[in-house]
Amino acid sequence: MFSKLPNTTHDFMEYSRSQIEPYFQELIEFHLNSTNLEEWLSQWTGVYFLIIETQNRLRVQTSKNTTDRGAELRYQKYLDEIFPQFQIADQKLKDKLLSAGLEPDRFEIPLRKMRSEADLYREENVPLLSEELKLSKEYDKIIGAQTTTWEGEEISITQLRPVYQDRDRERRQKAWQLAAERQLADREAINSLWRRFMELRAKLAANAGFDNYRDYRWMNLARFDYSPPDCRQFHQAIEEVVVPAALRIYENRRDSLDVRKLRPWDLEVDPLGRPQLLPFKDEDDLKSTAAGIFRMVDAQFGKHFDTMRREDLLDLENRKGKAPGGYCTVFPVSRRPFIFMNAVGLHDDVQTLLHEAGHAFHVFEKLHLPYHQQMNSPMEFNEVASMSMELLAAPYLETDAGGFYTPEEAARARIEHLEKIVLFWPYMAVVDAFQHWVYENHETATDPSNCDAVWAELWQRFMPGVDWSGFEQEMMTGWQRKLHIHKYPFYYVEYGFAQIGAVQVWKNALKDQPNSIRQYRQGISLGGTATLPELFAAAGARFAFDSAFMKDLVDIIESDIASMRV
Repeated sequence: MFSKLPNTTHDFMEYSRSQIEPYFQELIEFHLNSTNLEEWLSQWTGVYFLIIETQNRLRVQTSKNTTDRGAELRYQKYLDEIFPQFQIADQKLKDKLLSAGLEPDRFEIPLRKMRSEADLYREENVPLLSEELKLSKEYDKIIGAQTTTWEGEEISITQLRPVYQDRDRERRQKAWQLAAERQLADREAINSLWRRFMELRAKLAANAGFDNYRDYRWMNLARFDYSPPDCRQFHQAIEEVVVPAALRIYENRRDSLDVRKLRPWDLEVDPLGRPQLLPFKDEDDLKSTAAGIFRMVDAQFGKHFDTMRREDLLDLENRKGKAPGGYCTVFPVSRRPFIFMNAVGLHDDVQTLLHEAGHAFHVFEKLHLPYHQQMNSPMEFNEVASMSMELLAAPYLETDAGGFYTPEEAARARIEHLEKIVLFWPYMAVVDAFQHWVYENHETATDPSNCDAVWAELWQRFMPGVDWSGFEQEMMTGWQRKLHIHKYPFYYVEYGFAQIGAVQVWKNALKDQPNSIRQYRQGISLGGTATLPELFAAAGARFAFDSAFMKDLVDIIESDIASMRV
């Protein structure tokens, strides 16, 4: 009853808008009823998957090489010609389903999201959303071009990271300052881009009838299960419970390093003077050892990762011109995830791979769901999938279990990881509180100097314990280097909530690992067919973030750290 769709995106990636439009037109004009609903939804999902895989493959190409002008032009052409029309057509299909009054099985949550999207949608915002994606690529180009000369060699700023773990404090400081100077050189370029982001986002909100972009984005992110006041409660709980725990970690580090004050370049070196953890030689070593760890966590996870290795779905090593950061994306027609990151040989790279693999396993585990709307799980739970994997894999970091480290090194790595969880929550509060301020005070925040001042104020509130004297400019411009603030506004508190879920999954695993894995897999298999609290519950966790609950989690973390230090 419908035109046959391509089996892969290979040819579809070259399709023009005129070649794609008939697929949507058939769906829009189709006489929909209860007897043909499943067939219609399947065709919609097929077209949607082709569009999304095309977009994601083009994005990956630009991420792999930010200097590839051809890849950039292909992605821009897609954003100009295909993406806007896709959004318009896709919204018409959502309206068609809603107006038909039909409710497919396990569609209660997707329909809730669709109704919200229908209320939010404005056709005049479609080109603005394409423009926002282009601005995001400009940010990537600025950051991706940040190189410096170190010991006679031009390297990326990211490739300086191993030096921050050097036991020579002067050498650490030199590398840190060199990176900071290079980053500050782009201060005005990022400020200029920020003003463009802010102007565009003000238009998006106004077009949709919102007084501020925060409220627009809240609805855009389908945040049905918590509110801005809940975020403020979370910030307060972090300030009351987690910041004191973070100060204890910083004080212990200062004492161990035997320094009068802890400085920004003292945060990654081992405080006991041990050589830095160098877990792998190259990308192949990282892949093969990680594969063994995933098999130990769960046989099916091992199979998933072996598939990714076999099908070249991993781009892990840092190189010049590569976009910053790490992510997992999905190629839905191929029914495969793809992991992108910037490994330079450190333990942080192991943690990043464990994290992104959790996202990848989430993709694999929800592929059984028949329609794309059911697979769109909330971002807060997406991060439970990834952060839980970091903790579930931790017992297998030892070489005796097929991992990277001796028992002593593995304990050290686990302590560092647990400490970073505690230290992360206050940083998350800075990022999230900053964004609430930005979009509640849009006009004021359009001036980057005001952003500098507020970031500094929040930093001093949530991040005491490290002395930044003499480097106030570097501290107050930290918001420029947090890519989420620029590219994915408000996408950060998800990590904070998700870490709460992940610590609970880990707490369960300390008592009964097999059952914890079973619950974890049950949770990630639900996709977007349940509410956020229901997803947490399926994975064996509670969606809570008050001070008393946060104290219980911090107590468990501190107790486990103490046991490994004995």
